[in-house]
Amino acid sequence: MKAVDLFAGCGGLSLGFQKQGFDVVAAFDAWAPAVKCYAANFDHPIFQADLSDVGASVKEIRKFRPDVIIGGPPCQDFSHAGKRTEAGRAALTDAFALIVASVKPKFFVMENVDRARRSRAYADARAIFKKAGYGLTEVTLDASLCGAPQKRKRFICFGKMKEEDGFALEEFAAGLSEKPMTLRDYFGDSLGFEFYYRHPRNYTRRAVFSIDEPAPTMRGVNRPIPKGYPGHPQDSCPVSESLHALTTPERALIQTFPPDFKWVGTKTAIEQMIGNAVPVNLAQYVAKVVEGVAGRKKPRKRAGN
Repeated sequence: MKAVDLFAGCGGLSLGFQKQGFDVVAAFDAWAPAVKCYAANFDHPIFQADLSDVGASVKEIRKFRPDVIIGGPPCQDFSHAGKRTEAGRAALTDAFALIVASVKPKFFVMENVDRARRSRAYADARAIFKKAGYGLTEVTLDASLCGAPQKRKRFICFGKMKEEDGFALEEFAAGLSEKPMTLRDYFGDSLGFEFYYRHPRNYTRRAVFSIDEPAPTMRGVNRPIPKGYPGHPQDSCPVSESLHALTTPERALIQTFPPDFKWVGTKTAIEQMIGNAVPVNLAQYVAKVVEGVAGRKKPRKRAGN
């Protein structure tokens, strides 16, 4: 199936769908550094475009005749790290929905932070999807149960034209791991350290973790251990000069990008791309569900229907 990726960033969703065998034919994003990084890693075109211009975007996207549109509208206004207000970028959630409703692919996948599900912007987008004729399956997935060694929760809205709501709930649940994936599960003993520092949002949160647990969410910033870090009761070990701080390449690997992925841009931009990205293995998990639903011989009905 042909896929187009909107708000593609550096390509986490695209790469996951490609790994599952989808033909990603084009991508769109407004941020120049991400566009350059994406272009260095994929053969298909990526366009630097303002997707809030729905009319112009629809005109371009229709040329590719996608079977599925995938994408993650910018999540900063919904994220736990932000101020939790809805303005500006939240309007791009509506833009995504309006583009889908106009292009009318058979399927779409929209991903965002878990709390976006309760936002006014998503409620508006949901109404647009329903009016356009889509059935919706809405789930929150933990990446550590979907093949990534990271405790990262993402909200997924999977739409299929002329279907009932909840049509893919069984598929999303069927493949989940029984236990969260740890860094040791994913990397074995290749990392060369047992404990590491990940800079917290504030000092009320822990910052030191063990490789025998899933990593915390990779954020868009990466800082060395500050001299003033006071420690936290839940840290996995005391802070010392020998404590490892995650490097940029390690953060990318924890996001399940392959080692040969080319990171293009300034250090600050690359860190932000890594933090914004969908873990590749989580994207592939979602793609596998889409593939399974697309392969059904007839629509699945709810029990009792």
